[in-house]
Formats: sequence, C-alpha cells, structure tokens
Amino acid sequence: MTNREWFKQAKFGMMIHWGLYSLPAGEWRGERMTEIGEWCQQYFRIPNREYHKLAGIFNPIYFNAEEWVKLAKDAGMQYMVFTSKHHEGFAMYHSKVSKFNIVDATPFGRDVLAELAEACYKHDMKLGLYYSQELDWSEPNGGGYTSGKTWCGGRGYWTNNWDFPDDANKNFTQCFNDKIKPQVKEILTGYGDICLIWFDTPGVITPEQSEELYRMVKQYQPECLVNSRIGNGRGDYGSAGDNEIPEDDKGAMLFETPATLNDTWGYKSFDNNWKDAKTVKQIKEHLNARGINYLLNVGSDYLGRIPGPAVDILREVGRD
Repeated sequence: MTNREWFKQAKFGMMIHWGLYSLPAGEWRGERMTEIGEWCQQYFRIPNREYHKLAGIFNPIYFNAEEWVKLAKDAGMQYMVFTSKHHEGFAMYHSKVSKFNIVDATPFGRDVLAELAEACYKHDMKLGLYYSQELDWSEPNGGGYTSGKTWCGGRGYWTNNWDFPDDANKNFTQCFNDKIKPQVKEILTGYGDICLIWFDTPGVITPEQSEELYRMVKQYQPECLVNSRIGNGRGDYGSAGDNEIPEDDKGAMLFETPATLNDTWGYKSFDNNWKDAKTVKQIKEHLNARGINYLLNVGSDYLGRIPGPAVDILREVGRD
C-alpha cells in the first residue's frame, strides 16, 4: 500500500506539540496569556537571552515514548505527528546543525524523537514530523517579517522583531540555507520511515524554496507525504485551517483537519476546556464521512506527560 492509499484510509491521528514553551505553560512574570501556549515567546516578546535559559532547566523525566504510542493506539489513531521544531527554533531531537536542541542544551540529554521513532516502529504506528520551515524566533533572519501583526490580540508580530527589529534588511534565504534545509535533511535521514512532513505558516518563503524543500523530501523519502502548508501551492495533501471543520465532501483528494482537544496546542496549565469523548467522536464521524482525516492534538507538559484529562478522553474515544 502506498502512503497516499494509507493516508486516505487512516482517518484519525494524534498531533503532539512539545517544546520549551511547556515550561512557562502560558504564564510569564505573573501574567497569563490568552492565546495558544506554544506562542508564549512571541506573545510576551521574551528576549532569546532569557527564553533560551529555559533549556537549562528542561528535564522531562517522565517522558515515555511507548506510553504515548500506546495511548494513540488505544484511541484508535493510525499515525502520530510530532513537533521536531516549532517557531521558537528549539529542536526536539539531536540536531548537528544547531546546539539549541534537547540533547545538547538540556540536562535531560536524550533524543526524544529517536525514542518516539523506535516506539512507533515497535508498535506499528506511522510517524509524521512537524517542522516550522519559516518562523524561527531564535534566528535573526527567521521568516514572517512581511506578515505584520499576528492574531495574538495585536500584541506582536509573526517574526522576532523584539530581538531583531530591522525587518527591512532581514534575509530569509540565509536562514533557509543555513538552518532550515540542513535540519529538514536531518529529520528525513536520521529517524527511519516518516509517513509525512507537516510544514507550517508559509509567508516569505518563495515558490522556488517551497519546491526545493518538496524535492528534498522526495529525494530522501519518496513515499513521504507533504502537507499544503509548505506554501506556494505545493504539497501532496490539503490541510484545513486550525480547528476548521469543513462541510464539503473532499472526494478522492487527500485532506486533513488539524484540531485541538482543548483550546491550545502547546501545553497551558490553566486550559481545562476539554472536549468530551462524545464531541470528539462526533467531529471524527463528521470529518471521516467527508473523506477528511482528523488530526487531534495534545500538548505534553514540561515533565513529558500527556495531561490526565486528555488521557481519559482519548481512551474513552477508543473504547467503541
């Protein structure tokens, strides 16, 4: 079975957002954010010299890759999509391109992606990887600098312009060549078969750069699918907007809705607005009846735990 055939019948997957943002968990210096937790650095405009110190205390001693995979299987999920690098620029694997990664920069010192890949292989779970190919707030030339203000209450911008304010002279090509491409190659060549690469938030990335990334994926893993958020009309399957529930039948095309179990993607300690199992099942049935996969996100906490309410909900979803 090709990956295209597999994806069409997969129906249900787990997305996991996990990074340094799980440590502040939606709060900074006595203030709680109103937006999604993984945008903590942008929302509070935290300088890299402060934010990067979080790596020095990141020690998720309760992370257990097999528990995550078994939970996904218990829920009836067919694949997992894990954040190998989000907008903060921190690699959740042992990157040789940047020392700002979970092995070199933390007391934990383990490659969680390697452990997750091994657990997926052991339990026959397909593994996909999220990679932020444009936004990188740790980089002076990270993208997003032509996009203006974000939806985060008008407080900030897509790009890091608190550390690097000269948007007019930013050059995404430098970041793309020196970090993005080499890291995408690392995740494609170091962790076995990857069923899909989940890119995100295209803005300044050019058609030529989107094409170059797409061809790189196919060079190293020909069967690996690419989502439409690679930008510029490229990709193998359509990705709906966040938490968007389409009404139309997608027919023979490949399509997926990424959605949250509560209101955030990255862990926020005070977001307890969980969808119950009945609601999750209803959404899944609605999407699947229209030929759409349901990619349901959970955010691990700073100790490597899937929140208890999420565990209970997902297990109940899988009982039928």
